[in-house]
Amino acid sequence: MASTPTTNGSPQEAIAASSIEDRPAPAASVDLQSSEFYLNRELTWLAFVKRVLHEAEDERTPLLERVKFLAITASILDEFFMKRIGGLKQQVAAGVHKLTVDGRTPMQQIQECHDVIRSITVQQQHLWDGLRNRLDQAGIEVADYSSISPEDQRWLRDHYLDNIFPLVTPQAMDPAHPFPFVSNLSLNLLVSLHYPNDPAPLLARVKVPLGSGVPRFVRVGESLVFVPLEEIMANNLDLLFPGMVIDRIELFRVTRNADVEGDEDKADDLLALIESELQERKFAPIVRLQVAQGIDTTHRGRLAAELGLDEQADVFEVEGFLGLADLFELASLDIPEHRDPDHRPVDTPVLVGRSNVFHAIRDHGALLVHHPYEAFGTSVERFLREASEDPKVRAIKMTLYRTSSKSRVIQHLVNAALNGKQVAVVVELKARFDEEANINWAAKLEQAGIHVTYGVVGLKTHCKVILVVRQDHNGLRRYVHIGTGNYHEETAKLYSDIGLLTCDPDIGRDATELFNYLTTGYKPSRSYKKILPAPKILKPALLRKIRREVRRVAEGKKGLIQIKTNALEDVDITRALYEASQAGVQIDLIVRDSCRLRPGIPGLSENIRVISVVGRFLEHSRIYYFHNGGQDEYYIGSADCMTRNLVSRVEVLAPVEKESLQEELRTVLDVLLNDQRSAWEMQPDGTYVQRNGGEGAESAHQELIKWVERRFAEANRLRKRSARGPRGISGSE
Repeated sequence: MASTPTTNGSPQEAIAASSIEDRPAPAASVDLQSSEFYLNRELTWLAFVKRVLHEAEDERTPLLERVKFLAITASILDEFFMKRIGGLKQQVAAGVHKLTVDGRTPMQQIQECHDVIRSITVQQQHLWDGLRNRLDQAGIEVADYSSISPEDQRWLRDHYLDNIFPLVTPQAMDPAHPFPFVSNLSLNLLVSLHYPNDPAPLLARVKVPLGSGVPRFVRVGESLVFVPLEEIMANNLDLLFPGMVIDRIELFRVTRNADVEGDEDKADDLLALIESELQERKFAPIVRLQVAQGIDTTHRGRLAAELGLDEQADVFEVEGFLGLADLFELASLDIPEHRDPDHRPVDTPVLVGRSNVFHAIRDHGALLVHHPYEAFGTSVERFLREASEDPKVRAIKMTLYRTSSKSRVIQHLVNAALNGKQVAVVVELKARFDEEANINWAAKLEQAGIHVTYGVVGLKTHCKVILVVRQDHNGLRRYVHIGTGNYHEETAKLYSDIGLLTCDPDIGRDATELFNYLTTGYKPSRSYKKILPAPKILKPALLRKIRREVRRVAEGKKGLIQIKTNALEDVDITRALYEASQAGVQIDLIVRDSCRLRPGIPGLSENIRVISVVGRFLEHSRIYYFHNGGQDEYYIGSADCMTRNLVSRVEVLAPVEKESLQEELRTVLDVLLNDQRSAWEMQPDGTYVQRNGGEGAESAHQELIKWVERRFAEANRLRKRSARGPRGISGSE
């Protein structure tokens, strides 16, 4: 049954800087410097968390997918504390009092975020209670240790003793044993105990050894009964403390700051700097302590003091289950009736039946690949694999921001080097939470003889570009892939991304210029014919294109801007869009999460609508469209409308000029803009209302699955008809 429209986002007083009168105001009276017209980045991100949480609440979502969305919200909040709250706390410690564009100090942002997060936490736990009951009804039981049979308890004790107990290390907390180090996101038992003949209280910490093959939910034999590991440990503490009397067992969990970055301008060795930062992160200050509700007040205060926290502000008491992100384990159960229908990506039609991907690109011209609707393995991976094997390929250059743990992309690059190709890879060592993996990949690539560089000092290399130089029949030709997503075969199944494959000579020359910049860091005047790279060119180009639409309206023509991005945070872009709206330009923004701009304000943004699509796949592609007086311009690439992307990263937007490919992007934009199932419309105060298309309304993701499948079927039909030849005669005859 379709849900009713739901207002989402943090409370109006938390998201909106102040209210605006309903009556229209003349454009000239609107002060674009006023903080009331800008939403807070952190609070709008938390509003996104609530939209994701709604997917877990929505009865239309299959049961295990609901569990997955609940786990996602917990994981997002963990990361939010590590990155955003951690960074704000550093600003407070440094004495920063500068107001954000929305008029908040760092401390105000922390306090308001804490208030919103506490309300989200209550909502999460209430939802988990309901989902746990639903799982039980479906035959999937998350059981308390005390509720299972003595026989099952014995089985779990034996399993624990053989498979987990050797990993457990109890740590005393007394004058002879200083307070132990508590690792990031670890779940811990705080055990109060005493000797049988000595009532003096003792205290110990026991870390729950999750990870490295140890699950949070221990399956009882072959059944669908699962018992949380901490319950098994708590009910078998006699193994750790034989002969002792256990008085009390309490749970706690910590989150550490991950916003630890050194000064690379002063670093002699960037690799050594990143390795040092990773080590620092392990011991970084704690920014959140979660405790189970009902914890002894003395213990709560001692934990806060030992961990250097403000007990009132930084301690989050949870009525329910700590570490909801671990629910990913249950969400991954292979029970089809409680999951989304299987989705198998189709092959990119242009590449099907072609024995050589480079011939296909050369003969057909540029093409787009749409993930996860079209397969990553038979498009982008194939592009790399054939480049590594093709004897006519002379060189491969590539940027690498994130990739999977068992990356075939890496293997193709290694094979290319072994096959005598010149291979150069720009590895971004500062990809948040993937630094260690990227250091390891860089070492493996260097061992294969690949030229590895780490980009430009002071800038993250976030663009997704592959350049292949091939000896074609008429000389060297450059083939390029420019994408919106990482070269990561696993996320390519879950994230919506778009890639451009082309042998356009101008884009090829631009890619060469880009890699010369990335591998040297030298910053002479570089000229690009078609691509728009950041940090020098992209932002000024976007501002010019926005203002050009204003001129088109002044000339009596239509003005239309449509931007699909993960976030809209940059103040200059936001102001330019406000000015364009005031001039009469129609603006559609598809913004997945954070958005500073407030749509629908009379005299300011009544020509702007903002929607957010949250559903089966994570919206990740970036598309920029400008009507340009009927001379449509489309760009795709890696850059969001965030200051960090436009000023502090190497990003790339590439033009999509072929009419048939523009039609593909038009379809994607129209389907998303017309979504009646998964789209949320932002209101002028910054809250969101979910559209309600009624019973049977399908999400944009389902519509795009069908669209891509129709394209594939039609291409197959035409190929078969062509193969039969005239009058049904087989071409082989």
